[in-house]
This record gives sequence, structure tokens and C-alpha cells, in this order.
Amino acid sequence: MTFPRATGILLHPISLPSRGGIGDLGPSAYEFLDFLAKATQGLWQVLPLNPPAKGNSPYSSTSAFAGDPLLISLERLAEHGWIDSGALSGLTSDVAPIDYERVRRDKLPLLWKAAEDFLAKSNEHARQRFDRFCADNAWWLEDYVMFDLLRQSHGENWSHWPSELARHEGAALEKFRQESSAKLNSRRVVQFFLWEQWRALRYYCAQKSIRVVGDIAIFVDYDSADVWAHRELFRLREDDLQPEVVSGVPPDYFSATGQRWGNPLYNWDAVRATGYRWWVQRLRWATQTCDFIRLDHFRGFAQFWEIPASESTAIRGRWVDGPGDELFHKIKEELGGLPFFAEDLGLITPDVVALRDRHDIPGMAVLQFAFGDVGAHAYLPHRLTPNRVIYSGTHDNDTTVGWWSTLGEKERAAVCALTGNCDDGPNWGLIRLAQSSPANFSIVPIQDVLGLGSEARLNTPSTSEGNYHWRCPLGVFKSELAEKLAALAEVTDRLPQIQPIPDDSEFIA
Repeated sequence: MTFPRATGILLHPISLPSRGGIGDLGPSAYEFLDFLAKATQGLWQVLPLNPPAKGNSPYSSTSAFAGDPLLISLERLAEHGWIDSGALSGLTSDVAPIDYERVRRDKLPLLWKAAEDFLAKSNEHARQRFDRFCADNAWWLEDYVMFDLLRQSHGENWSHWPSELARHEGAALEKFRQESSAKLNSRRVVQFFLWEQWRALRYYCAQKSIRVVGDIAIFVDYDSADVWAHRELFRLREDDLQPEVVSGVPPDYFSATGQRWGNPLYNWDAVRATGYRWWVQRLRWATQTCDFIRLDHFRGFAQFWEIPASESTAIRGRWVDGPGDELFHKIKEELGGLPFFAEDLGLITPDVVALRDRHDIPGMAVLQFAFGDVGAHAYLPHRLTPNRVIYSGTHDNDTTVGWWSTLGEKERAAVCALTGNCDDGPNWGLIRLAQSSPANFSIVPIQDVLGLGSEARLNTPSTSEGNYHWRCPLGVFKSELAEKLAALAEVTDRLPQIQPIPDDSEFIA
């Protein structure tokens, strides 16, 4: 697909200044979209919307299809009558860093109560919408709600569950389904609430000519409904159901032992034998929930680093061929297009570039990586083609102000040689470079728009503590900031394009 020339902002919903200790799909999200519209920004980029499995990372989730219940707006549920507004009085209104334990303790009981009330009190029309959601999404929803409840009952390592449940045996699952029907139905309702609110937000985006950029990780977590329900598609040992090999990246300049991510690797022969059905479903679902999709770790589709599961580091891995062209031909055949762009940062070999280019999939460029040495100049604006997505930094980078504070004199001089001496900060220097580049998409993290320092960093790769906690301050979506962005979008020819408005404008959550 040819991407339009557009600009936008990266802000994951958890970082919105919503009530309740975490950002959600409620009033703050609509306030942010109003800001984007006033700033004539045509793109809103989010991270994966799935429920985290390990820690708080949305890139490690219990499902490739389910949504994170913590994103549900209790305020919108109250507006639609599924929860008593008085129950919200105890929710915090500050924007302190996310305390996930507290948020789950305070929010989840209210969600379960709202689900019970929906099942007990919903009218025929609301129930029909819910029933249609369950029927249309049964292909992922049924496995997910069972997995989620079993995980709560038997622990997080599904291979240690009773054997017949761990092995996804039909008779055992049917017995569990009948015995736990009420709890399973509540989980279906929570997913209905989440995706109903997301659809409402997408409808509002369309009215404002804003397209949503989503994100999916190439690998899925072992502790997920996907691996549990489709273990034949993954490299697992049959005796104990544990991974034979796991994902990661080899040793490099940044790590002498590489990175052992630990995700189970696909059995690509088995995936191919199904006509890539699970991957087709995954990417179709992604395109139904967002307009454009970032494919994380794109090089894994060409070659991936295979690490024996017994190894504690990534040193003793090897490169193995991925599905390559065949997968993307199948996806294009099934979906009619490829609205994707590739996360192709780091050490990218010619075969990865060739795979990307053969399918006209745009790559990425990050300006923070462009000034270290001559070899990094490939990320500079004048070296780019339109078939790129340019960032000042991503969710994995320090903020631009934080990054600037770590630069030596030589790197600072290189930045200033290109940007000039920006009186409004290095962040605006990089924003202007990105906007004026040939790249069709220019996306900037909200932290850089606001000129925030390292205290606002969202994630530090290869660390397990302190990530995905940052939240946007209150009152920062100001008119003068929107006007500054709008002027830049206009002069760089990045004004939004009007898009079709969906027919269904009724939402009951």
C-alpha cells in the first residue's frame, strides 16, 4: 500500500491522564483526539492493546486478540448505566505513575460487577449486540476466556494445570465450560465492553479524520491463550509442553550475551500446512481494529535467532530462515493489501531489506540514531525515501530532551549543524526535521511534543523494572501547542485526509 503523507503523535492509552490510576478509553482519550484534530494531526499511534502477561509490557501478552480490561473506561460504563456512578467516587484523579497492583485491586472488581449487571439488566437490543460480538469473535474469544479463568484458578504456567486441561482436551474443556458458565460469560462481557469502547473511539477518530496506527509483536508469550490453544503451531516438547527453542537476538555492540526474550518459536512447517490460518486471522483482526499496523521485529520474518530453551543467554543461538515471501503473499491474497510498516531497526541484513522492499512495506527511521557516526547517517532526512515512517524517537527511546542531555559535544554539534540553534529545544529541532523529511509518515511521541525529560521515558529495553508507568500530566493539551503543530503540518504538506465514516454509530459501552 502507498501511505499518504501524514503526521501524528505516539501516545499509548495507558499514559492518558484518566481517572483511576491508569489511562483508558474514556473522557481523556476524547480530549486528546480533540487536541489532535485542532493540531491537524492525521495519525494516532498506540502500542499493542492486549492484556500483559509478564510485568506490564503490552508486547508480552496473554492473548494476541483480547484487549486489556484495564483500558476500559468506568466513566463510560456509568454513562451507559452498567455501573453506578457513585462507585467511581473512590477512584484517584491524580496522574501519578501507574501502580498496576493498586489499579487492578481498585478497578477489576468494578468491571466484574458491571459485567454481572449487564448480564442481569441489559435490554434485548444490548443483548443482541453482545451476542453478535460473541458469535463474530468466538474463534479467539472462547479460548481466551477459558484460558484467563483457568490461569486464575490453576496458576500462570498452563503446562502445570491438570493434564487434560493443559492439553486442551475437548471433553475436559466442555465440562469446565458448563461448570464455570457465569464466570466465563462475565469475561466475555468485559471483552465486549473493551472493544465496544474502542469502536466508539475509532468512530470519533474517523469523524476527526484521524487514522489509528497499531502495533503487533511478531512473537507471542508462552503464557498465552494462543500457545495453549494452538500448541501444534509452536516448537514445544510433547512430554512436558515446554518450549524446545526460544526467541531473542544475538550478542552485539550493546550486549555481550545478546537478548534472550524467551518466547516460544513458531513451527513454521505446521503454520504453513494450515495455509497460515492463525497469522491471517491475526493480521486481519489487527486491520479491523486499526488503520495501519507496525510489525515489530520485522527481520524475524526473514530470519530469526533460535536459542535452545536450556540456554540462559542468547550466545548459543543460530539464524534460521523464517516464512519470508510466502507469508506476505498469503496475507495480501486474503486481506487485499498490506497496510503494514516494518520495525527494521538495528542490524538489518540485505535479505531483510529485500523482503521488505519486494512487498512495498515501509521501513522505519529514528532521528535519535542518526548522529552518532557516518554509518548512522542513513536515518537522516535527506537519505530517506517516501516509503518510510520517521520518528524523533520511539517508545523504546529516551525522550529527545533526555537523549540530548547524554550527548557529547561532537554529537550535539552534528545535531545543531542540521537543525540550527533551536530556541524552543532540541525536541522541536528533531520534530521539524521529521516533518520536513520525504518520509510519508512522521510520528512523534507526545513526550517530545511536550518537551519532557528522562522522567517521562516509557520503556528502557532489556530492563524489567520501572517500565510502562509514565502518565501524561493534566492540562497539557493546550490550544497554543495545537496551533504550533498545525502550522508545521500545513507548511510540510501533512494535513489529514478525510476518511469514510463507519455506518454503525451506536455504542452501548
